[in-house]
Amino acid sequence: MSNILLLLFIVYFSVFFYDASALISDGVILLSLLKHWTFVPHAINSTWNASDSNPCSWVGIKCDHAHNVVSVDLNDHGIIGQLGPQIGQLHHLHTLVLSSNSFSGNIPSELSNCSLIQYLDLSYNSFSGQIPGSLKKLQTLWFISLASNLMSGEIPHSLFQIPHLKEVSFHSNQLSGSIPDNISNMAELLKLSLYGNQLSGNIPSSIGNCSKLEALFLNDNRLNGNLPESLQNLENLVYLMVRNNSLGGTIPLGSGNCKRLFILDLSLNAFSGSIPSGLGNCSALAEFAAENNNLVGSIPSSLGLLHNLLILRLSENRLSGEISPEIGNCRSLKKLHLHSNQLEGGIPDKLGMLSELEDLQLSFNRLTGEVPGSIWRIESLRSILVHNNSLFGKLPLEMTKLEHLKNISLFDNRFSGVIPQGLGINSSLVKLDFADNKFTGNIPPNLCFGKQLLVMNMGRNQLQGDIPSDVGRCATLRRLILSENNLTGFLPDFESDLNLRYIDISKNNISGAIPSNLKNCKNLTEINISMNRFSGIIPSELGKLEKLVVLDLSHNNLEGPLPPQLSNCTKMDRFDVGFNFLNGSFPSSLRTWTKISTIILRENHFTGGIPGVLSEFSMLRELQLGGNLFGGEIPLSMGTMQNLFYGLNLSANGLTAAIPLEIGRLKQLQSLDLSLNNLTGSIDVLGDLVSLTEVNISYNFFNGTLPKNLIKFLSSSPSSFMGNPHLCVNCSSSQDLSCTKNSYLKACVDKSTDHAGISKFVIVMIEIGSSVFVSAILVALMHRYMRRKEKPDDCVNDLWVENRQIPLALLMKATNDLADSYVIGRGAHGIVYKAEIVSHKALAVKKIVFGSNQGKHLSTLRKEIKALTYKHKNLVTCRGYYIGKDFGLILSDYMENGSLHDILHEKDPPPPLSWNVRFNIAVGIAQGLAYLHYDCIPHIVHRDIKPKNILLDASMEPVIADFGTAMFRNPSEYSGSSSQCRQNLSTCIAGTAGYIAPENAYATLPGRKSDVYSYGVVLLELLTRKKVLVISFTDKKEQEIHLVSWVRSVWLTTGKVEKIVDSDLASAFLNSKVVASQVGGVLMLALRCTERDPRKRPTMEEVVHFYHRGKFTRRHDDEVYGTEVVADVAPQPYTSLDILTSVPVVSTTSVSPIQGGYNHHGECSTAAPLKQIKVTFDVERKPEDSNDFGWWWDANQFHQGNSSDDWKFMSTPTTSTDALVAQQPYNSLDLLTHASFVRTNSAPNTQGNYLLHGECSKAAHLKQIEG
Repeated sequence: MSNILLLLFIVYFSVFFYDASALISDGVILLSLLKHWTFVPHAINSTWNASDSNPCSWVGIKCDHAHNVVSVDLNDHGIIGQLGPQIGQLHHLHTLVLSSNSFSGNIPSELSNCSLIQYLDLSYNSFSGQIPGSLKKLQTLWFISLASNLMSGEIPHSLFQIPHLKEVSFHSNQLSGSIPDNISNMAELLKLSLYGNQLSGNIPSSIGNCSKLEALFLNDNRLNGNLPESLQNLENLVYLMVRNNSLGGTIPLGSGNCKRLFILDLSLNAFSGSIPSGLGNCSALAEFAAENNNLVGSIPSSLGLLHNLLILRLSENRLSGEISPEIGNCRSLKKLHLHSNQLEGGIPDKLGMLSELEDLQLSFNRLTGEVPGSIWRIESLRSILVHNNSLFGKLPLEMTKLEHLKNISLFDNRFSGVIPQGLGINSSLVKLDFADNKFTGNIPPNLCFGKQLLVMNMGRNQLQGDIPSDVGRCATLRRLILSENNLTGFLPDFESDLNLRYIDISKNNISGAIPSNLKNCKNLTEINISMNRFSGIIPSELGKLEKLVVLDLSHNNLEGPLPPQLSNCTKMDRFDVGFNFLNGSFPSSLRTWTKISTIILRENHFTGGIPGVLSEFSMLRELQLGGNLFGGEIPLSMGTMQNLFYGLNLSANGLTAAIPLEIGRLKQLQSLDLSLNNLTGSIDVLGDLVSLTEVNISYNFFNGTLPKNLIKFLSSSPSSFMGNPHLCVNCSSSQDLSCTKNSYLKACVDKSTDHAGISKFVIVMIEIGSSVFVSAILVALMHRYMRRKEKPDDCVNDLWVENRQIPLALLMKATNDLADSYVIGRGAHGIVYKAEIVSHKALAVKKIVFGSNQGKHLSTLRKEIKALTYKHKNLVTCRGYYIGKDFGLILSDYMENGSLHDILHEKDPPPPLSWNVRFNIAVGIAQGLAYLHYDCIPHIVHRDIKPKNILLDASMEPVIADFGTAMFRNPSEYSGSSSQCRQNLSTCIAGTAGYIAPENAYATLPGRKSDVYSYGVVLLELLTRKKVLVISFTDKKEQEIHLVSWVRSVWLTTGKVEKIVDSDLASAFLNSKVVASQVGGVLMLALRCTERDPRKRPTMEEVVHFYHRGKFTRRHDDEVYGTEVVADVAPQPYTSLDILTSVPVVSTTSVSPIQGGYNHHGECSTAAPLKQIKVTFDVERKPEDSNDFGWWWDANQFHQGNSSDDWKFMSTPTTSTDALVAQQPYNSLDLLTHASFVRTNSAPNTQGNYLLHGECSKAAHLKQIEG
């Protein structure tokens, strides 16, 4: 018995120990998976032991009660490798989670053998290949995620036959094809996430049968077609995201079945139509995004019912109308993005009720009015972007209290006033963009107080004062743009370790030296400090800015050589130091600029030959060397610069010899300027420059025939060839009529003859004759040389008159050696003589004596010659020139009636001047100035418009003369410093006292508006026949006051034109209503031209348009009868109308209303509605006027078509600016406004302006303007 018990005990323990030491099959299968992994994390290595009897305690493994593996969860374990086919042998597996590892390769088809699996997550790996169709066998599966892998191919239709599938996530792969249309089989589906693939085709309408669907993510695919109407059946839908596809059609949502909808994102598609008002029924909606579509119409007010809305993004559509005030009811709103639409009207004040708002984006619309103060009081506001609108007003102090404010973008509006000086103290600003407004005052000193500022852009305003020192300490600042302001002072010191990458302070009045500590901004890629008043040398420390790409120091007062240390800036692309006083040569060390594309050295004092190193710049596209002292020949190596494209300018130097043939290799060159040099020889090589669109070779010594490809320029720029008397054009080579009409080049003479019969005797005689001729020339030259030794001041050079070479002695004889008896005028830059030397035609000869400052006077001479080459009937025309050693001459047409000054003030008795003559003179001057300002290239600012410089021919036609102080400027060069303003203030203020614009006392670069002011003064002289300084009697004392002040005083005191004009004109004014109307209009124009603020002055183009609106019918020279329709069909496609009418107020001691009516008409082209009509009245009151006054309005004459609508403008007195915007798209504007002014005191200190504005819809032209 004991033996039997012992045997049983041994057998029992044998079996027990055998089971304990052998791993069950599921464990063996798991271990077999490890051989497919190239990296096994420690947590698995340390617990997955073959010595264990079962794997149930291993990391990531769960078993049932029978030790069968039912769950493998190895999420985010860092496994690298592939999933082996052995996984299919885990027949009891319910859950497989291998997400967030680095599995690659295909998904094994054997996985389908795990028939009990319910939850499969292989997301965030690198699985590739197609989704195995065999997965359809997993009939118990309810969750599958293959998201964020590299899966490709189509989605197997068989997968959508798994009956209990609730969640499918295949997003962020490379799947293609269409969404299976058998999706309707998935009745239990809750979530379908397919975003971030390459799926195409339509969204199946059968998706509407997935009645339990809560989340549909189809964004970032290539789906097209329309959103299926069946989506409205999905009343359980919470998330609908179809962003970034090609879907179109209307939005079929908002039927009332969207109560649970939480996020709706339709952005970046092609949806059209309007936003459904029914979306207001989606009461749970927290985010609605439909930006970047083709939506039209207005924003429905029903969106105001969405009280849970957090984000509303409707940007980049074509939405129109006004911003719905009801949006202010969405009290939870944090982001409101409506930018890049066609929204109009004002910003609703109710938006200030959005107390949780953080991000407001309304930019790129057509909004007008002021930003409501309530918005600046939203404490949560972080970003406000309202740029590119027509907003105006001043910034409130409340904005400085917004602690969370980061981003303010106001650029391209009409904001004005002073920027609150406390801005930046209470907030950590990141980006400020206030450019293109009308801000005045100083830049706030603490914008970088929060030490987070990245961008500061305040360019193109009217800011004054210094650049705050805070800027130089702002370590985070990357972009600094302060260009086109009125800033003064010096550049601040820049501390070390700054991140500044871009600085543009061009077109200001910054002075002093360029700070050497700019070297601390080591990340700088672009510096533009052009058009300022910087002086001194270019600091060599700039060479430490090794990332510099653009350096623009042009239009300053810099001197000295170029520092060779700039060679360290090896990334340099554009280098511009034009219009300074730099000297020396171009350093050869700069050959390290291998990427340079533009070099501009114009108008300096560089010397030597043209630097050979320039030819090493293989990527150079533009080279401007004009206006220097370079001499010698044009290097042959310039022919290797075959990438030159935009321009090559070598003008106004001392270059000699012929143009090298190698220049013909510059096949891409579009612009070539070789003018004002001493170049000789043929220009045949220019015939190889097939891409030329501009050429100027004037004032050289070229000879021969004009190449055929240049003949086309005879009509577009004939002056480009003048001053080359031996150059001719072969008209037979072209059928261009301009060839024969051109007055600067003569026709070539065919010199070919038949030499076949010439005898030896004739040949010998020719040789003998040639020898005698050469000997005679040598004798003559020796004789002339001896005479010059005896009489060194005698001029031997010839005179060029209308392209003919005429001995200077002929002129001297005609004027008795320029005797005083021939003097007809004296000016600031020379003496003018009368002479008859060609065909007995009288000419005016202006002599400019060079004296000690030969360079300056020679520049003046060249400048005048250049200006007089332009052709216009109201500009003096150059008929010839002479440049000698000690003086130069300019010949122009003699003007029989002298100057306007002579006619107005000098002749005794004063000749009568009818209104007709005065009007013609006014128009002629305006036309000449408009041509100088806008039609000639470079544009010209005359800088000395006055009656003495207005000459009158025999028919009293005016021409503008004396260009000695004129400035030649490219269209972009209209503010900042001037190359002419070099040494001191006296040289900066060009012109004549009394005619100089007020701003020229502090602005060193007079712009076109300075000429407008001078023109206005001339107009007043023309109307009053008074000199610029008027004798006035005040308190029985005689004093001189400026004519402008006198006219304004008389006008404001009396309001009577006849009290201002001279007696002859006053008589015509009182006897003719037509003349009265015209004289009054010109007087108002003169007052506008002489406004102290240059921004309030019209341009000369606008002045010309003003004159052309009246079509006058003349019966006699001395009188004008009748005015035809005062209308102007716009000569260019205007889309808007602005008419400013000044209304004087005459004060009386009693209540005496003064009334006035003004009629204005603007009409859009056919089928184009007038989208905006606005009437603004602005009142200005002088400081000393403290009495109350009122304005009453009766604006009830508005016509549109055959109907009329009454506008009630105001019912209460006001002194502020008010505006009214039309509520419907009128096609035309006819507005007759009556204003009644009631004053109860005797101080005449109030003026008013009407501003009428009409604007056509986009792409429509305002075809008629009438005022």
